[in-house]
Amino acid sequence: MSLPEQLSLTALDKIKNRFGLTETGSPFLTLTSPMSPAPVGSLRLFSGEKVHKLVYIGLVVPPIGLDSHMFFAFTKPGSYIPHFTLDSVMAGPHFAFHLDLIPRADLGANLKYMNAAFDALTPIFDEAKKIEGLTAAQLGPKQYALMSPWMLAYRASESAFEQIQKPVNDYLEHWFNLVENDVPADAVPAGDEKLFANRDQLNRNAIFDPNVDKVWAQVERLIGAETGAKLREILKNQEVEK
Repeated sequence: MSLPEQLSLTALDKIKNRFGLTETGSPFLTLTSPMSPAPVGSLRLFSGEKVHKLVYIGLVVPPIGLDSHMFFAFTKPGSYIPHFTLDSVMAGPHFAFHLDLIPRADLGANLKYMNAAFDALTPIFDEAKKIEGLTAAQLGPKQYALMSPWMLAYRASESAFEQIQKPVNDYLEHWFNLVENDVPADAVPAGDEKLFANRDQLNRNAIFDPNVDKVWAQVERLIGAETGAKLREILKNQEVEK
């Protein structure tokens, strides 16, 4: 198992086991490409009570040196508990990753919520940035604006990538605590379930917009525009596909 696959699936399994997620299909979608006679990847789909929906997308294409594993663990549409996401990639000899908890409310207008949901990540974030061999990912301002200020998004040497497991585990443990124990009552952001669900849909639409995230153009060159669009629709859909 490659380093990116190991990092991704270890975290995914921790979420699946912690919250008793059920997988739909095995996999839900098989991904093919003109570049290979064999399947090049899969989309796996999980669902549960506290973690409403988890979507994993893996793409492994040895002829072009691609080994990519990404997942989003979505809390309920009407919840204010952040989503969790991890992306781990090897492209040729280079490694890259991003790790984040995606806010469900406006952080600038909800200081107590920001403190409760994100402040504990600050020392983890600061220590992770010190790992030798990390180079900031080339993301645009829009992508940073749609995620959290605590997002770790870096290219990495192999030795640096091997050290990413600790911040991933630490982010996971903090997220587990939020999912299981909530935030203090006085830190709950203003709004009702309908407001949070509507904001979440708009946020997902933007995160998975190919005009915002240019990686989708690369994905579509590999698996086709129709399949790329289908993957984005599953990621944007707040409900669990049957």
